[in-house]
Amino acid sequence: MLSIDIRTLETRPVQVAGELPADDPVWLEGDPLPDGSVSVTGRLSAAGPGRFYFSGRIDGAARGECRRCLNDVRVDVGEDVHLFFMETGVEGAEDDAETYLIDPRAHVIDLRPAIREHWLLAVPGFAVCREDCKGLCPTCGADLNAGECACARTADSRWEALRKLRDGAEQA
Repeated sequence: MLSIDIRTLETRPVQVAGELPADDPVWLEGDPLPDGSVSVTGRLSAAGPGRFYFSGRIDGAARGECRRCLNDVRVDVGEDVHLFFMETGVEGAEDDAETYLIDPRAHVIDLRPAIREHWLLAVPGFAVCREDCKGLCPTCGADLNAGECACARTADSRWEALRKLRDGAEQA
């Protein structure tokens, strides 16, 4: 459960264990969605009047394309998360960009928008299927992981001066 009743936090911290599914309305178009759900575990506690602190972890997996060969890839995502929530009107609440504001009349803290933001930051922007991925041939587009392609690749002439320097240094 990722919506916590604030009144329960007045007497004791709350253990949080929940899932944020890929079909939850918190996700926006273009977000890197989880492959399944994002697991959220942690502890939410009061940190003074109108202030709350969540310390926990998010875990899940994301699907995407390998940046080298464009094959589908699954990437494990895990991140420790520390969130501060403050009621609007509390001194310093609006000044801190890393604080999530809540309405002073609210009865629940919804962790989902903050978890979404941390998920977006934790998902790698450029995933690879494996470290030694050879990618695609720049001429014919063949997957070089499957073997060499049949096209005749020509060397870029702009590198010729450096090749000559390298070859001269190897012979010396």
